[in-house]
Formats: sequence, structure tokens, C-alpha cells
Amino acid sequence: MTTWTAICRLDDILPLGARRVARPQGVAVAVFRSADGRVFALLDRCPHKGGPLSQGIVLGDSVACPLHNWTIGLADGCARSPDEGCTPAFACKLEGGQVFLDADELASKALDLPAPVAGPCSRAGA
Repeated sequence: MTTWTAICRLDDILPLGARRVARPQGVAVAVFRSADGRVFALLDRCPHKGGPLSQGIVLGDSVACPLHNWTIGLADGCARSPDEGCTPAFACKLEGGQVFLDADELASKALDLPAPVAGPCSRAGA
């Protein structure tokens, strides 16, 4: 049985927008709203170089990564051809104007993936 966690109201996410949901461990989850009011949830990490998908542009049923413009499907988290790779998708539902995510997935899914790194990185010994 799925335990659902209320995240926000649908009206808290602009059409073609996203909301970032922090987790105690692991990379945040991005919740997207399509133009027709459907909701989708993906790990907030592009499979290419780890760009923050929550900052991308929603186009129909996909989001364009803000770093290199890869197009990622909102329903499955997979890059559109010719690009390859997937980011984990999370179960979500819309009920009574409220957006819900699966609590078990939030607590356990994709915790082993590294967080995106923005900007210059220091190297040991540099």
C-alpha cells in the first residue's frame, strides 16, 4: 500500500513550471506541472551532466535541461533521441487540488546518486 505525502497545492506550481522538494538525504525531487495541469516528478538531476531539471523549461510532456538543452521526458525521466540516459521518476498524484508524492520513494529512491556540482570544483592538491 502506498503512503502519500502532501507536497503542495497544484496552484503553488505555475503552469509549465516546477517546484523543488528537498529530501533529508539524496538529491531533491522536481515536481513539474504541464500546461493542462498534470503533475510529474523526477529526480532534480539531468542524466547527462547533472543539471537541475527544476530550472529547465517545460515543453509539453518534457523538460529541457538548463545546462545543455537535453530533452527529458516527464513521465519516464528518459532523454529523447538522439541523447541517451534516464533520471529516476517518482510516483505522484493530484487529488483535490493537492499534489502528493510516494513517501517510501522519497525516503529511499536514488539516494546513491551524487548531487549536481555547479561551478568550479576544487581538486585535492591543486
